[in-house]
Amino acid sequence: MTAEEAVGRLESGMTVGIGGWGSRRKPMALVRALLRSGVTDLTVIAYGGPDVGLLAAAGRIRKLVTAFVTLDSIPLEPHYRAARERGAFELVELDEAMFQWGLTAAAHRLPFMPVRAGLGSDVLRINPGLRTVRSPYEDAEELVAVPALRPDVSLVHLNRADSHGNGQYLGPDPYFDDLFCAAASTAYVSCERIVDSAKLLDAGGPQTLLIPRSHVTGVIEAPNGAHFTSCAPDYDRDEPFQRAYATAAADPAAWRTFTDRFLSGGEHAYRAAVAAWQEEQR
Repeated sequence: MTAEEAVGRLESGMTVGIGGWGSRRKPMALVRALLRSGVTDLTVIAYGGPDVGLLAAAGRIRKLVTAFVTLDSIPLEPHYRAARERGAFELVELDEAMFQWGLTAAAHRLPFMPVRAGLGSDVLRINPGLRTVRSPYEDAEELVAVPALRPDVSLVHLNRADSHGNGQYLGPDPYFDDLFCAAASTAYVSCERIVDSAKLLDAGGPQTLLIPRSHVTGVIEAPNGAHFTSCAPDYDRDEPFQRAYATAAADPAAWRTFTDRFLSGGEHAYRAAVAAWQEEQR
């Protein structure tokens, strides 16, 4: 599929899971396609980075479920900070492990999963809707009942995939992308390159085959599709461009100039604009 074909199946009001972690291996080509669409009023589930920032800046988020929103080398995503300061959307902030077990519950089609994470912390205070359960066994331990985080659709980016949707990561971490796909009703996988199925093991062992085709609705070839986030080992985070993004986010006029230059056209236009900008910086 193309990114536009995948995003064309999304509807306003959906719950969208976005894979990756902070500013690492985010499905940015799909996020940019989503920005070009009219889809809005979204509930977003993500270990957030610039995906959340861009959607927040565009006013597309109604509710965010997250453990953090960071650019990694820049601790707090600037558009997220601004959106929260003006109360732009509802926030459900969970401990990282609670978030993981919420996705796990959805992947197993369970209503919740018990976890110790969050006990004794302010996570329960700021999320009064969370409940605890007590073990039915002799220990009678009290645990947090983390509700299932079940996206209508998940978007993830991987290093390689075949045309059937089997997805492979080659970097240091899977970033829970397999859980995002298993938890969702439908999932779209963008990748740096689509290869023949038999070639998937050429670059790594079977443990790198992260996502099975049974969890994937569509696959999109998107070279540099994670830019400006990292997609190791194919490329690192574009730190100069990320700094330019964060600097522009701090000023409305500068942000309009940034969006006009980099986000007003399609993906080919984005790549060309980035290449021209990078040449200017040399």
